[in-house]
This record gives sequence, C-alpha cells and structure tokens, in this order.
Amino acid sequence: MENLERDNVFREEISEASDFKFGSKVVKVFDDMVNRSVPHYGEIQRMVAELAADHAKIGTLVYDLGCSTGTTLIGLNTLVPEDISFVGIDESDEMLVKCDAKLRESEFSRPYELRAADLHGDLNIENASVVILCLTLQFLRPIYRKRCLENIYKGLNPGGTLILVEKILAEDSMFNRDFIKYYYDYKRRNNYSDLEISQKREALENVLIPYKLSENIFMLEDVGFAHCETFFKWYNFAGIIAHKK
Repeated sequence: MENLERDNVFREEISEASDFKFGSKVVKVFDDMVNRSVPHYGEIQRMVAELAADHAKIGTLVYDLGCSTGTTLIGLNTLVPEDISFVGIDESDEMLVKCDAKLRESEFSRPYELRAADLHGDLNIENASVVILCLTLQFLRPIYRKRCLENIYKGLNPGGTLILVEKILAEDSMFNRDFIKYYYDYKRRNNYSDLEISQKREALENVLIPYKLSENIFMLEDVGFAHCETFFKWYNFAGIIAHKK
C-alpha cells in the first residue's frame, strides 16, 4: 500500500468554522481521510469493481462521477476488460491533477479521459454501460439530485447499470442516533480525536446531506431504474446497484 499523507485537516482548533471544501488541503490527505473515515472502504471499492466488471460491455464507456483521486478507477482497471474506456468526472481541478498522477503511477493500461464538471449542471454522459457514484451524490444539493440521476439514466444504454454508494440516514430516528454513535466510535478507533470529529461534523453540516436508504431507492425508481438492490450496508453507509431495462 502506498504511503498516505496523514489527515490532520481538523486536528487543530478552528476559530471560525467554514463549509467543507475539496481544495488542495483536503486533496493532499484525501486517500488517508476516506480510508479512516469510511467503514470497509477497501471492501466497498473491491465490490464496486467486481460489480462494474460484470456489467461493463465491450464498445461502451464506464463513468466514475466524483472520481476524486482515482482509487475507484484503479480498482476497476484490474477487473474490467481492457478495451473498455473510462471517463472520470470531478468538480475539483486539484482532485483531477492528483487523479491523473495516480493513474500514471499505477501504469494505467487503457484509454481514459478526465473531465472537470459540476454535477449540479447538465452532464454529458453517452454510450455508458456502467456509471459509478461512490460517496458523491450525498454532496449534491438535494434539489439537484434527481436531475443528476435523470442525466445518468438518459446516458446509460439499455441494460446499463448505476452503482451508488452513499452515507445514509436510518429509517427510524432512534436507530439513527445509535448508528451515528457507532460511526464516531469507528473514527476514534482510527485515531481521530473528539475535536477532529466535531469540527469535521460542523464543516460538513451544510455540505453532506444524507438521505434514507428508502429515499435513495425511491428516487432511483422514480427516474426509471427497473431493479434496485442493496449490495452493502454498514450502519449509516450503503451501496445500491440499479439496472436500466
């Protein structure tokens, strides 16, 4: 495993809180941040890659929306047939620079394109057999999420697949409180202090707005996906695979 730069973004007390941003400070430590902040992150990536490999079709494209530093694309590269091209899209230019460097370092073996785009706007997706949203949709403002999914649905070929991984709310508020407690315990086990946890929570409050699992599935079905299945669940994290007829 590569040596990851340690995530200390919220280690020192911040006098004036601001919203979380995927700027250069976060980009430098992003891989360590997600590995320590997302339960079973490595296993989620492996599951996403094998699901994508089974649904990717020769002569089509595989899209990773919110590709960040390219971890998902690198995982896909080992399993998806080599003559299928990849497209990575991210809003952060800094993320795309880091992503391109990581792909080159990993001796990426296929054609790929990296695009800067705001997922709140119109997406140019075409000839897609697989589209991946791994911990991405949750950062879109709620009013734009359905439109994003509609754009994905239109860009998927018949028989195409969407793979969605999200932080979620529990269906019942009583369990939600418990799940959040267990999640913060998980972060403590990964050596985040209570100060780091609380400051990051405050920074994300208006930026990461999770839905219930049922709300995500309803939204997918509402835009036209015929089959939705939960393939991963850990307290307040879930993975969903959705199929277009």
